[in-house]
Amino acid sequence: MVKATVTAILSPSETEKNTVLLTRRTIDPFKHHWCFPGGHIDSGETAENAAIRETSEETGLELQSPVFLGYCDEIFPEFSFHAVVLMFYGTAKGTLRPQPGEVSDIGWFSLKEARNLGLAFNHLEVLNRYEKHLSSL
Repeated sequence: MVKATVTAILSPSETEKNTVLLTRRTIDPFKHHWCFPGGHIDSGETAENAAIRETSEETGLELQSPVFLGYCDEIFPEFSFHAVVLMFYGTAKGTLRPQPGEVSDIGWFSLKEARNLGLAFNHLEVLNRYEKHLSSL
């Protein structure tokens, strides 16, 4: 069954959009890989609210003024995984508090650094879409 998920690209401020927050996963699939905060949309929940909730749960931060970036498909037959990911971006507010059950590490990275980390899922595609969007602003 296809799942609906969200991912959130957070920057520390409006003037630092070339810096993004990544978390290191503690669970499969893609255990130990870096990714953007995100997860499944709950029944009755809007995609935007799911992005805000997942960001808070995984990082302790509040996703401010989320903007819809687009969607991508994540199909990984080797994990029996198929999701449609709705991508949002915005600024972060609060104090970093990674959730130990899902996140082993968390940090701010330049777009170049993020690109070289070996990202989970299709998050390199997400990063590319975000970077292309920034260049069009």
